[in-house]
Amino acid sequence: MKAAQGDRITIRGKTVESSDRHGQIIEVHGADGAPPYVVRFDDGHQTTVIPGGDFIVDRIQPPH
Repeated sequence: MKAAQGDRITIRGKTVESSDRHGQIIEVHGADGAPPYVVRFDDGHQTTVIPGGDFIVDRIQPPH
């Protein structure tokens, strides 16, 4: 998995009752965009994340 600072992420809820979590990658600590990532979630919570199978990166395209 590769990501860049500024990319948006979604972590899918694991059960029917749990909702998806959304946030923005604010730091990338691995080489060449590899995890771990520091993520600021939309609710303001910030944490280091090592992605699993429920993690989706929405790449932010650089301006042309």
